[in-house]
Amino acid sequence: MPKSDSGEKPKSRSKPQAKPQSGDNRRGAIAGLIIVIVILGVGWWLTRDLTAASKMQDCLMSGRRNCNVIEPAR
Repeated sequence: MPKSDSGEKPKSRSKPQAKPQSGDNRRGAIAGLIIVIVILGVGWWLTRDLTAASKMQDCLMSGRRNCNVIEPAR
């Protein structure tokens, strides 16, 4: 006659899964936010610089000689 189980479940031999710490998630999100801000800043600076260069080239191509930007005194 086979032995009957006494209601015990077989023990799992796998390791318990550890919960990811919330600090790791925040570090990744903050790093991503910083990278996005840097990319946007570089894009904004590059756009302004290329726009100014384009305006200067347009002025020079039209044959004008007074294309320098004159900023008002403060």
